[in-house]
Amino acid sequence: MPTRSRYPALVLAMLLLVYTFNFLDRQILGILAQPIKADLKLSDTELGALGGIAFALLYSTLAIPLALVADRTSRSWVITASLAVWSGFTALCGLATGFWQLFAFRLGVGVGEAGGVAPSYAMIADYFPPERRARALAIYSLGIPIGLAGGALLGGVIASLVDWRWAFIVVGLAGVVLAPIFRLVVKEPPRPRSGSDAVRVGAVFRLLAGKRSFWLMAFAAAFSSMCGYGLAFWVPSVLIRSFGFTLLGTSHYVASLLLVGSTIGVFGGGWLADRLGARDRGAYARLPAIAWLITVPLFGAALMSPSPVVAWFLFLIPNGLNILWLGPVTTAVQHLVPAPMRATASASFLFINNLIGLGLGSWLMGRLSDAMKAAHGVDALRYATFYALGFYVIAAALMLSAVKALRRDWVA
Repeated sequence: MPTRSRYPALVLAMLLLVYTFNFLDRQILGILAQPIKADLKLSDTELGALGGIAFALLYSTLAIPLALVADRTSRSWVITASLAVWSGFTALCGLATGFWQLFAFRLGVGVGEAGGVAPSYAMIADYFPPERRARALAIYSLGIPIGLAGGALLGGVIASLVDWRWAFIVVGLAGVVLAPIFRLVVKEPPRPRSGSDAVRVGAVFRLLAGKRSFWLMAFAAAFSSMCGYGLAFWVPSVLIRSFGFTLLGTSHYVASLLLVGSTIGVFGGGWLADRLGARDRGAYARLPAIAWLITVPLFGAALMSPSPVVAWFLFLIPNGLNILWLGPVTTAVQHLVPAPMRATASASFLFINNLIGLGLGSWLMGRLSDAMKAAHGVDALRYATFYALGFYVIAAALMLSAVKALRRDWVA
């Protein structure tokens, strides 16, 4: 086994790899939306449902019971089983012949991914001390831009060389192979217990229910995610419809934006939170709010830009700022409860964030696009994503309201 000082870094690297597959399997549907739409004869509303509620319905609702199992038993085993399940259903998506079959397989992907994130947050909190925790969680959150970029790139390349079905099959089977390797490498960390070995979900809920900062941060993240997940799903289609990109060109364009902008934003958020949060716990909420307010005009200008080159530079900064919140906010949620309750608390936060943000974002933009086709034609989707940016303003207002409450609710 690696030395004691290096082992937490190895655990973090393995969790990052699993999280990368988590988002790779989500994003691949977005980059393949246009060939899937043509092959299965779907509307934008149906595509949005596949990218949102089909995945989020069970992903959100099962996250809490699976996190409770992880808190009571083995977090590493729960993550391993989750990876195998969601990867298997990702591969099955390549066999779908219609909307409802693909919808069912996406439900399965959501079932698997429900057990991955919250236990990972808790393991990181167990392995890393408070002064390094936001940076560690930010490094873990790099799985989002890396996975989104990888999904865009691999999906576009494989679909261009073969077809969209093989893109699902290849990335799904790769995750199945990774699952037993993860379990062999990542051991369950020792963790403190408070009173009883059994974490009671009611106790976690009662504790969180009395903390105003939890509700404000959860709903702020949810409104932010309506835009974030919606844009991640639909921007590839905007590039194809409004800018005239090919599928392969879109995959390169999107992957470069995510790898450069989003990677810097995620890590920068964790680094800033560790530095500023040491002096003021309220910084963990203030930083995301400022980032979202800057995001709105830049994303808006990029979506309406007549030039894809100009749009790339305009997209770059908000691609980092819109997910800067991950390190600060996930760290703050860890500090609202005692250590044995962390996975369940994270799952409670993710339930609100994902059911609203992930469940409604892409579907709402798709519904708006279908509704505006008569007025805007091929650019209807571009306008739908533009109008949805207002949710970032609501998110910023809620997060700023959480600053004072977070200082009071923090558990050292």
